[in-house]
Amino acid sequence: MLLPVIVAAGFAGTSLWFAGNAVMDGLQASLGLPAGTLGYMTSAVQLGFIVGTLVFSFFAISDRISPRLLFLICSVCGACANLSLALFAEGPSSVLLLRFATGLFLAGIYPVGMKIASGWYRRDLGKAIGFLVGSLVLGTAFPHLLRGIGQELPWEAVIIAVSVTAMLGGLLMYLAVPDGPFLSRGSGFNPRALALIFSSRRFRVSAFGYFGHMWELYAFWAFVPVILAAYFGTTSYASAGIPIWSFLIIGAGALGCIGGGLISLHTGSAPVAFWQLLASGICCLLSPLLFLAPWPVFLAFLLFWGIVVAGDSPQFSTLNAQNAPPELVGSALTIANCIGFAISIVSIQLVNTLAGNLEPRYLFLVLSVGPAVGLLAMSSLERFPRMRSRRDP
Repeated sequence: MLLPVIVAAGFAGTSLWFAGNAVMDGLQASLGLPAGTLGYMTSAVQLGFIVGTLVFSFFAISDRISPRLLFLICSVCGACANLSLALFAEGPSSVLLLRFATGLFLAGIYPVGMKIASGWYRRDLGKAIGFLVGSLVLGTAFPHLLRGIGQELPWEAVIIAVSVTAMLGGLLMYLAVPDGPFLSRGSGFNPRALALIFSSRRFRVSAFGYFGHMWELYAFWAFVPVILAAYFGTTSYASAGIPIWSFLIIGAGALGCIGGGLISLHTGSAPVAFWQLLASGICCLLSPLLFLAPWPVFLAFLLFWGIVVAGDSPQFSTLNAQNAPPELVGSALTIANCIGFAISIVSIQLVNTLAGNLEPRYLFLVLSVGPAVGLLAMSSLERFPRMRSRRDP
């Protein structure tokens, strides 16, 4: 079976995403980075991903060369950009530039991994995407695990390990996964399709649900270590076990992705996306009370939140693909992804700004805006019986 190989390669490639976040304390100590760098650094990766997605789509790069070759090239280049963080970074500007470059090459890992999977799976694509996105979530969390395990090692060791992991993932995908029988060529990116895409009411509804999800997701992931440190009253992330708990909380989203994918085979994607987004929104509203709870309740709550905050992601991707105009699916998904990641930059920077002016217990309260907007949009799905009962391909 090729799915485990695709999943493993996707996990390895996306480990680059939060590599800088996992060693933030070491970076700040070594390079004298100012407060607030965490948000700017995370946003730099997001911005790089947006630019890379647009460039790859506009020039139809994954149609011009084999997607698995593109995956390999971007894995190696992204690993080199990440490795440069340990070798050449000298201050805030170089750190942000290198994280931007890493995000740029992630655009050839995350979406291209999806395309590779779609080349091998048609009838069970929804389930395959659920497993793949689950592996991407684990990959995003992986640097925190490395930081926790190797807390006695210098932060550069984590960066090197992540870079090697990403390179091996690219090699694995290239050597072990041939181009699939269902691999199709895209129709090319059409930026003028924006108006046409959002004139489709079904697509507009699922896209706004996705945008609400993206407002919350990456800001939550980026600031989980900050919330943990504030609760336990420590500035020493590694000694307090914060990297391990960050890995578990972020990585728990894999359970939501895989479980949601399996459930969606029987219910369709819309109910799964709606209920997970609702649960995540409730977590946002209850988050100030977390700091009054004993630590087992605090951690259990964050683990549950980690499951539902990411579990709706593959379902929104499926809904967007299903509801886009058939002749504009490629452009629709590109535009929706870029808008979603742009929204994540806004929420990350908002939380980053509030972190210096607000008690930590209230930081995640602002994230409830995203689920509220998404749920408002998703509630209108009930007006479309065909969409409500539609099953994943």
